[in-house]
Amino acid sequence: MIAEADVVVIGSGSLGSSVTFHLVKAGVKNVALIDKHEFGSQTSPRAAGLTKQVRRSKTMTRLAMRSVKKIVMFEQETGEPLVYYQPGSLTIARLPEHEDQLRVEVERARPFGLGVELVSPNEAKRLMPFLETMGIRAVTYSPTDIYLEPSQIPLGYARGAARLGAATLPNTLVTGFVVKNDEVRGVITDKGEIATTVVIDAAGAWNRQVAAMAGARIPMVATRHQLFITEPIDGVRSDQPITRIIDANVYVRPDEGGLMLGGYEQNPQQYDMASLPPGFQIKDLPLDIAVLRRLADSVRDQFPIFRDVKIRKHRGGLPTMTADGEHVVGSVSGVRGLYVVGGCCVGGLTIAPAFGELVAEWIVTDKMPEDLAALSPARFAAIYGGDRELNEACRLQYAHHYWEFLT
Repeated sequence: MIAEADVVVIGSGSLGSSVTFHLVKAGVKNVALIDKHEFGSQTSPRAAGLTKQVRRSKTMTRLAMRSVKKIVMFEQETGEPLVYYQPGSLTIARLPEHEDQLRVEVERARPFGLGVELVSPNEAKRLMPFLETMGIRAVTYSPTDIYLEPSQIPLGYARGAARLGAATLPNTLVTGFVVKNDEVRGVITDKGEIATTVVIDAAGAWNRQVAAMAGARIPMVATRHQLFITEPIDGVRSDQPITRIIDANVYVRPDEGGLMLGGYEQNPQQYDMASLPPGFQIKDLPLDIAVLRRLADSVRDQFPIFRDVKIRKHRGGLPTMTADGEHVVGSVSGVRGLYVVGGCCVGGLTIAPAFGELVAEWIVTDKMPEDLAALSPARFAAIYGGDRELNEACRLQYAHHYWEFLT
């Protein structure tokens, strides 16, 4: 057990591991990565592993593009292998208002040179042969989107950080903070105290509980997300694109010869992590295949393949949702030296490379990067004071995940 560190990162999922790697890469010599479980073992490896580069804001589009570039260069940067596929993605509108949304996305993507274009339903079917054109009003194709097996990112960054000299402390429970004069002075664990003046709360589903130990409130809600992967199906190839259907909030992609299907239900299970047993892990999360069967049924006209397939894997995790559907990244008001990286809104895995690099830059230079300003936890200071209101706002964001404008 180490006695002190320049920076302590709590949580070894994709976000925490990325921050740790980029800190040591930037020259911070004494960084500790702590997790109460095995590294990269909770929600991150249960993710879908999808990228979507065209986002609602220019800032998030820049960050998503930056992350894709870093994923492409991952092995060169970290020394760790990473397999990815870059077949692009299709986004499908079945409602008139979502046709308008797709046109807006095409225009939004144009200044970034992403090559996003409207394509015909027949062209979409050529790219994704399991897609049927019935009920499709409009489709866009984004040619450079990526998918990958998700555990590669947290484990790759954690191993890369360790090789560069980070202290790695799995199976180490954080039980409190030392805070004096509203400043972080240390982290208390079940194996001893670590003196530090900078802490990164990247605890995923446990973000709120970790911040609360320092007297801070971070408004986000752990929300169950599920997906399944079929047995191998003749004709599935890795170069077939990610496919999203906006109104159904369903995504499909290839996975080791089968097809993955996941999505966002209207009334997801939300969790107060403080009410769960101390030893709870994401592997203990109760799952419900009926939710996914209903989602598959909602796109039966476009993907009839899912009517009669055998399921090889069924998995789920607890990403954190926020009231406005955007991440929470930045310093915590009232506790100097405490930063939070969370509120992933079911998109933390593939944005983690960019966030890790920017947060490391902030710590090293003591200057907030411009692209993180809009994601500050301070934006929630005057709203969503009660948990009931917060839970409902987060539910709405989850239930309309692909909808640009809630109606």
